[in-house]
Amino acid sequence: QVQLAESGGGWVQAGGSLRLSCAASGRTFSRLAIGWFRQAPGKEREFVAAISRSGGSTYYTDSVKGRFTISRDNAMNTVHLHTNSLKPEDTAVYYCAAGLTKLGLTRHEYDYWGQGTQVTVSS
Repeated sequence: QVQLAESGGGWVQAGGSLRLSCAASGRTFSRLAIGWFRQAPGKEREFVAAISRSGGSTYYTDSVKGRFTISRDNAMNTVHLHTNSLKPEDTAVYYCAAGLTKLGLTRHEYDYWGQGTQVTVSS
């Protein structure tokens, strides 16, 4: 069993930055790929970014490339999502997820989910 807890969300003006964190406990963290997803009101949960078990591979959805960076610290059982140049359309609840996949890009590849952290970007 894996427990995930997100933090770092909040309110920010357009162009601002937030660092989202995902802290994991339970199974061996370094064996798990981690993904970030987000869900805006009335919309489906969508993929944002993912990082492989070692941190050597990352992947981003097109809308955040060049603005968001995912990183992990296996010694601290933590993954960060650095969000820069935020836009109002980035407003959503952000979730981290963990799974035994290599580098999952879809929700179905992840078995464990956190409760989410709200990010609100005002124009």
